[in-house]
Amino acid sequence: MIPPDIIEVTLKVVQVFDRLGITYHVGGSLASSSYGVARSTLDVDVVADIKPEQAEKIYMFLKEEFYVDTEMIQDAVRRRSSFNLIHLDTMFKVDVFILKDRPFDREGFSRRIQKTVSSEDPEKRLYFASPEDTVLNKLEWYRKGGEVSDRQWNDVLGILKVQAKDLDMDYMKKWAENLGLSHILSKALDEAGIS
Repeated sequence: MIPPDIIEVTLKVVQVFDRLGITYHVGGSLASSSYGVARSTLDVDVVADIKPEQAEKIYMFLKEEFYVDTEMIQDAVRRRSSFNLIHLDTMFKVDVFILKDRPFDREGFSRRIQKTVSSEDPEKRLYFASPEDTVLNKLEWYRKGGEVSDRQWNDVLGILKVQAKDLDMDYMKKWAENLGLSHILSKALDEAGIS
C-alpha cells in the first residue's frame, strides 16, 4: 500500500508546479499502483514541463521543506534529464523528469488524467499519466534494465489485469511498435490473459 505521507509530499511539490504554471503528470510506481496493484514505494516519479527561468522559483517555494538545488534543476532542464527533491521530514524523494520532446512523450503528456488521491478530501487531486502510457513507459524501463526487473514487469501486469477492458489497445499497440516494444507488450498481454 502507498503511504499517505508520499501523497502529501507529492501534493506539496505539484501545488508549487500549479502555482508556477508548470504542467506535470505523475508516473512510475505511484501511477501503476493507482491503476493496478498497489505496492510500497519511497519515491515518486513526476514528469514536468519546466522552463529554465522557473528553477529559482521552484527553489524559493520548496527550500524550507525539501532538499532542492537550483543548479541541478537548471542542468536537468538544459539536458532534458531529471533532478530530485528530497522531503526533509520524511526523506521521501520526488524524481522530476523533464518532459522530453519525442512525439510519444508529448502525446502521452496531453493524455494525462486527474484523479482524486484522498478518500477524506476529494479536493486532493493529482494528474497521472494514462494507464496506457504508464504501461508503455514501464515497458521502456523494463527493456532498458535488460528485461529482468520483476517490479516493472509486475507493475505492467497489474495495470493490464485491472484495466483490461478499459485500455485503448490500438493506442498501446501503435506506440509499442513505434518504440520497438511490440514483442514485450505482446508477451505482457499474453501473460495477463488479454488476447
